[in-house]
Amino acid sequence: MNRVRSWHRLLRGIGLFLFVILVGVIGYRVIEGWSFLDSLFMTVITLTTVGYSEVHPLSPAGRIFSIILILGGVGSTLYILSTLVPYMLETIGTEFGIQLGRRRMEANIEKLDNHFILCGYGRVGQEIAGVFKREGIKFVVIDVDEKVVDKAQQDGYLAILGNATEDEVLRKARIEQARVLVAALGSDADNTYLTLTARGLKPDLHIVARADSEEAAKKLQRVGAGHIVPPHILGGRRMAMLAVRPTAVDFVETILFSREQELLLEELEIKEDSVLSQLTVGDIEERFPGVRILAVRKKDGTLLSNPVPKTILKDSDRLVTFGTAQQLQALENCCQ
Repeated sequence: MNRVRSWHRLLRGIGLFLFVILVGVIGYRVIEGWSFLDSLFMTVITLTTVGYSEVHPLSPAGRIFSIILILGGVGSTLYILSTLVPYMLETIGTEFGIQLGRRRMEANIEKLDNHFILCGYGRVGQEIAGVFKREGIKFVVIDVDEKVVDKAQQDGYLAILGNATEDEVLRKARIEQARVLVAALGSDADNTYLTLTARGLKPDLHIVARADSEEAAKKLQRVGAGHIVPPHILGGRRMAMLAVRPTAVDFVETILFSREQELLLEELEIKEDSVLSQLTVGDIEERFPGVRILAVRKKDGTLLSNPVPKTILKDSDRLVTFGTAQQLQALENCCQ
């Protein structure tokens, strides 16, 4: 906005200077009766103060007019300079800042590891990014719209301009080092092709994809999406559950999304060589009083809801746990 305002001021200054030239030409023609070319030449050398001799001897009225013309020319020139210099400095500074910001962002993206890739920064993508930010997750946004990428950067996120379905763009987002890819593009066809491309670049990548139709969901599942989310169906289910069980929904959403509450719901993975490996659910709940293991997803994908105390936990098992922030933090430290 400031650059536009400065540009308008510069145009006004140039217009003022041209107006002074026009006044000078008309003045010399009327006062001295000179030709157009002589009047223009005299006006130019007067305004530029180059020191050439007068075209013709000036009458007293002509000399007074020349004084006024010089003052007007100097004033308009100073106005132009006072506008041009800040405009140039602002332009150069803005371009330098953009280049510096772009290089800094590229350097930060190069450092990403075990991160998330969010493809698409529309309404759904912005909500996803907000959750990632609250959860402290490292992620990078990819979008094909330059204005959308600018908005993501203004929101404080790492962002890449490009088509997320292209190998080069996904590599730029360090897909080989990524942990999760979220396909939240605007069309089912793009999300399907993106899933296929990402699966080819990293076969073990966890992919969560958006689908707006049942047919698209089936295709996404066939090409390798780990989880498929139909926003309209989930929205309808949430509205129905809020109508039927509002208190239960509020409670679940509070412990799932709010990091400021005492009780939290968290997902943890048992890493290789963790001290928790080969222990049972009962052993862990006894070692960490107050923690409850609500579900276990085994390495083969099997989900055990409300597992019995004798369930043995192994490397790569993922636990859905419930407890206070301090209790869950202690458990997470042992999962590493």
